[in-house]
Amino acid sequence: MELETKILSRALQQYLYDNDKTIGTAESCTGGRIAEAIIATPGSSKYFKGGVIAYTNDVKENILGVSEETLAEEDPVSEAVAKEMVIGACKSLNVDFAISSTGYAGPSGNGDIPVGTIWLACGNTEEQLTLKLTEDFGRDVNLAIATNSALRLFISLIKEELNK
Repeated sequence: MELETKILSRALQQYLYDNDKTIGTAESCTGGRIAEAIIATPGSSKYFKGGVIAYTNDVKENILGVSEETLAEEDPVSEAVAKEMVIGACKSLNVDFAISSTGYAGPSGNGDIPVGTIWLACGNTEEQLTLKLTEDFGRDVNLAIATNSALRLFISLIKEELNK
């Protein structure tokens, strides 16, 4: 998976670097792994501004601006929260795009939502693309899959942008 991450990181870099765009991350369950994958490519300081590791709801609310209502009405592991995390990261980090993750990587879920459920989102303040992962392969593999899936999701967003 490490080779795939490097290839995805380079594709992401090419678009951001060539188009003078910036990106940041808002990560819960991945705990900085997406940011780590982005900065693994030399030259990333030109387009990666930073990331927020929002492991708790109060960080999601106070730093990223995820609404208390969304967290109460939806589980923190939900599409709505992942989208609000993207919007909050774009605003708080002053970036063109952001990638977010929120999920239950393991060893436990919340009862209603099983381990392996991870919501990923990417986009900007106006439009977000989401992906739900549902398979449980164990914590380490779940996090590796989420990281690569987040990069792939962003690359698919980039392709849509280029075709507009």
